[in-house]
Amino acid sequence: MNGTCYIVGSGDFTPKGLNKQPGDLVIAADGGYLYLSRLGLAPDLLAGDFDSLGYVPDGVPLLRFPREKDDTDMGISLRYGREHGCRRFRIYGGSGSRPDHFLANLQMLAGAARDGLDVALICPGFEVLALHNAAVTLSRPSGTVFSVFSSGGTAAGVSIENAKYSIYNAALADGFPLGVSNEFTGGDAAISVKDGTLWIFVYDGVNNL
Repeated sequence: MNGTCYIVGSGDFTPKGLNKQPGDLVIAADGGYLYLSRLGLAPDLLAGDFDSLGYVPDGVPLLRFPREKDDTDMGISLRYGREHGCRRFRIYGGSGSRPDHFLANLQMLAGAARDGLDVALICPGFEVLALHNAAVTLSRPSGTVFSVFSSGGTAAGVSIENAKYSIYNAALADGFPLGVSNEFTGGDAAISVKDGTLWIFVYDGVNNL
């Protein structure tokens, strides 16, 4: 499968960019099924222990597992997508009232990027991309805020170009937030890392903080 795998969890949700095309895979991770139902979008798979959803719907392909397990609903859903050939993942419903769950999803994102996947977490008001030993070019209106953090130790050879604050071949350590609160300046911002993993937080709109 060469399309995008959309995974929808039960956290805070926005439908931004969720547009299934032929060849895409849509997975509801437990309570994310309710969001998809409201959009009139039937998932290709419903995965979970159903602690969030509270019931098991009829007529939907299921991947059911115990409540006590060594992975999250999101992680199991991502693994399913990988096993079915997906390399691009857009993950929804991954933030909200449980900061520990949000951190777990950020760690999952970083691990997926280290495995060479194209991954992003889409949240209301912002999105998070993970980048490992790679480069990305992003385009947003001038004044849009973004932040860049190291995930797991020190990221070496980090460059941020064509932004309000630029750095070249720098080191970002996970104990000092050097990359917080940068801004787009109207063109394409280029972000790259030679050795390490980055989380890139990009906010929606201008003057949004």
